[in-house]
Amino acid sequence: MTDKKRVFSGLQPTGDIHLGNYLGALKNWVKLQDDYDPVYCVVDLHAITVDYDPAIYQRERLEAAKVLMACGIDPQRSLFYFQSQVPQHTELSWILGTMTPMGVLNRMTQYKDKVDKGIAANFGLFAYPVLMAADILLYRAHLVPVGDDQKQHLEMTRDIAERFNNRFGEVFPIPDPLIPEHTARVMSLSDPTSKMSKSDPNLKSRVLVLDSPDVIRKKLRSAV
Repeated sequence: MTDKKRVFSGLQPTGDIHLGNYLGALKNWVKLQDDYDPVYCVVDLHAITVDYDPAIYQRERLEAAKVLMACGIDPQRSLFYFQSQVPQHTELSWILGTMTPMGVLNRMTQYKDKVDKGIAANFGLFAYPVLMAADILLYRAHLVPVGDDQKQHLEMTRDIAERFNNRFGEVFPIPDPLIPEHTARVMSLSDPTSKMSKSDPNLKSRVLVLDSPDVIRKKLRSAV
């Protein structure tokens, strides 16, 4: 048992992890191991809400775990696992889904943005925020590191937790956002008006954490 507050966060194993991921999130994850009770997860169920190649998917989920540990995530100081290996995530997601109004999910801007970009709409993508809520509430997390794109989902998680507690008693803590004092916003090397992104088709737009020094130098020399 520990008196430290529990922190939950997860990383999708889609695409290669880049400098923006490290400076914007992973570096903070490593630091949080000193003062909190952290739960870190490779959220591989979230990753299959969009089209994927099964062979590449298996490689990327293992690669993500290796990179996270190489960056400093220590399984001796944090709970670290694959989301798909804990069936309670999907079990709790179903229960929470029965208590989540369709209108709430319809208002999720991230779903709308992905569909507008041509990503095929499916139930998994639509219900993504409910699974995210289950991820957080399953471990009764007190704090969740969030970026701008996840604030709305965390608000929904808080609403779901309150709705559940009102019906069944005080089961879940109401998770608060954890905003780092200094958050790096790393921009694309090919478009300085956009964030560095794993989904950018231009491979020269980002520096990967596994890039060699020579490759990094070439990418920086060609940056806009």
